[in-house]
Amino acid sequence: MKKSLLTTAAILPFLLCPAAANAQSDTSDEADQAGEAQPKADAQADGAGGMIIVTATRREESLQKVPVAVTAVSTEVLTTSGVEQVRSLNQVVPGFNGGRNQNVMQPSIRGVGSSGTSVGDESNVAVYVDGVYQGDPYSTQIDLVEISRVEVLRGPQGTVFGRNATGGLVNVVTPDPQFTPRARIKGSWGRLREDANNFDIRAYVTGGLTDTIAADLAVLYRNQDGYATNLLNGGAVGDTEIASIRSKLLFQPSDQAEFILTVAYVDTHEEIAATAQPFEGNSLGAQFAGAIIPDEPWEISNFAFGTAGLSDFTRLDIALKGQLDLGGVILESTSSYMRTRVHQIADSDSTNILLGETNMRVKPDTFTQELRLISDNGSPLSWTAGVYYYQLKGEQPLILINRRDVATPVTPITIEPEVENSSIAAFVEGTYDLTPSLSVTLGGRYTTETRKFSQRINGNQLFTDAEEDFDKFTYRVAVQYEASPDLNLYATYGTGFKSGTFNTFGTSNVAVEPETIEAIEFGIKSDPLPWLRANLATFYYTYDNLQVTARAANNAFVLQNAASAEIYGGELELAAEPIVGLNLRAAIAYTHAEYDEFSNAQVFIPQAGGGNMVSSADASGNQLVRTPEFTLTLGGRYTFDAFDGEAFIGGNLFHSSAVYYDYLNIFSQDSYELLSAEIGWTSPDDDLTFRIFSKNLTNAAVAQQISPGPLAAYIIYERPREVGASLEFRF
Repeated sequence: MKKSLLTTAAILPFLLCPAAANAQSDTSDEADQAGEAQPKADAQADGAGGMIIVTATRREESLQKVPVAVTAVSTEVLTTSGVEQVRSLNQVVPGFNGGRNQNVMQPSIRGVGSSGTSVGDESNVAVYVDGVYQGDPYSTQIDLVEISRVEVLRGPQGTVFGRNATGGLVNVVTPDPQFTPRARIKGSWGRLREDANNFDIRAYVTGGLTDTIAADLAVLYRNQDGYATNLLNGGAVGDTEIASIRSKLLFQPSDQAEFILTVAYVDTHEEIAATAQPFEGNSLGAQFAGAIIPDEPWEISNFAFGTAGLSDFTRLDIALKGQLDLGGVILESTSSYMRTRVHQIADSDSTNILLGETNMRVKPDTFTQELRLISDNGSPLSWTAGVYYYQLKGEQPLILINRRDVATPVTPITIEPEVENSSIAAFVEGTYDLTPSLSVTLGGRYTTETRKFSQRINGNQLFTDAEEDFDKFTYRVAVQYEASPDLNLYATYGTGFKSGTFNTFGTSNVAVEPETIEAIEFGIKSDPLPWLRANLATFYYTYDNLQVTARAANNAFVLQNAASAEIYGGELELAAEPIVGLNLRAAIAYTHAEYDEFSNAQVFIPQAGGGNMVSSADASGNQLVRTPEFTLTLGGRYTFDAFDGEAFIGGNLFHSSAVYYDYLNIFSQDSYELLSAEIGWTSPDDDLTFRIFSKNLTNAAVAQQISPGPLAAYIIYERPREVGASLEFRF
């Protein structure tokens, strides 16, 4: 921690670049004038009829007017649906899949996603927090503590967001400090299998310090007992402990200037890797005497030889945002620094027989700087232009054990890669109103990127400073027609680009090729009735040079290009308020996603005695990994008067068709449902809320990940049923 503070002090002068101004819409200004306006606006973010403001185009616009398929999710819906982290947004956002490989978040949108585990191998679903890019994939496990909304944009965002957003992006928007004091504290208790308790405390406070300075503070502490039965030593494993703190300091020296400094720190200890178990008994360890093979969900036996299944994680974030009103043009600046440290230990065969183990540390440091000019003159032409710089330096030392027989001596292999990525991009996008009802949007972005890589194996330097440069121009065209105030039609054609990257687990000094995407989308945004909202989006993608990752024969990883994929489908989102107090939601997504050409896929063939044969095969025509063909979300909340206050009851049902985790479509999660529910009461003066809730009410055994490899195919399940209660005080 001392080293973290010294590093932070060293880079602060570079973060403090000029900027600032208040370029907010009238809607945002009104929210800032009253401390309680923001929560009320958030509650409407998923209802029908109300105006929802999003920043999908880097400027504040109405959700129903912006020509992008975007879902804005409020705090209320997240709570009702049991969504605590970004990766669980699939339960409320159509087309989104929140994949995860232990400490690495691997989201995908409409079949476009990354399976990379190398440091510096960024996801092609970009994650932002308050407009700040979270580049390192080990840094995107974001707990949703105090938020205004979460925006999920579907389809390539190759212009104003641009960086690696070939599939889309997730933007977590947190409230800015307010001068009117406001505070809340919420405590929750939940109960899981194996008598496991889950304690969760979240608090938020904001208020003015002077006439020009306001601040806020958000804190989280969660402590969950283990819920997976340990068949080897007794007891249970799967403990989680998270502590995070996030604070913003707002400085408004005038009506034309605004600065916001954000500092956040999170410390997480998870035993998620310890809950891995053989998928359908598939483990080479089953061949050996004394092997214990779990045959029920949430049972493990992989604690032999000190393999604790650690997933420790710390992250420090510092960001400075500013706005300056130049008179008709807004200058915005965003600077950020992120320091992440990960320690992960996993048993590769998932039994009490020591055959394979990975002991890995990940040490990335990232710095970003973005400058934007945004028009604000009320003319038919609105535009945004800017430049963006990104830099990452990282190490990923790994100790690897791999053997196929207990008689073979344990001989660890040490891999010590180092990477450095730097990129600069320039972008511009403008929308011109040809008529009051018809507009055209044109945008482009040019990116140039340099990646460096060095590798040591067992102390021997294989090569130093392998270097590759990648350049690409991406663009977007959109036509939008407002047929009526309640009916908006749009069509877009856009491209996306993710640069080539190195495999930090390999011995090659040659990077894989960049992946590209071309996307056509047609959409309808409508409010056909005062109480009904219906949005439809259809799309067709051509996706080339997919960067895909799989286990290697030596238990490390292979990174390769799949030639191409064809993806098409659509999503329908409905929101209704047929009577006062009743809010209903529904979302249906269909995604046809197949590998068009993939002749040399890294595949795993299950063997009779356990484990898998590693081979190459033609996966053309198979379904993309982590891409269910069909998903359905049904949710709602009913609020009514009771005991002088307001009572409420709500729930969310999510259905998914089968999800595949390998290129031959052998290892899969069958179709499943997740159900959450809540019932509660709010006091007359709105200062207290009591809630009883259940997550995964039916106790469905659903795969969080399935990882096939030479020694085993192991599965980690999502958490079992949790039933609990919460109490929230607001001041």
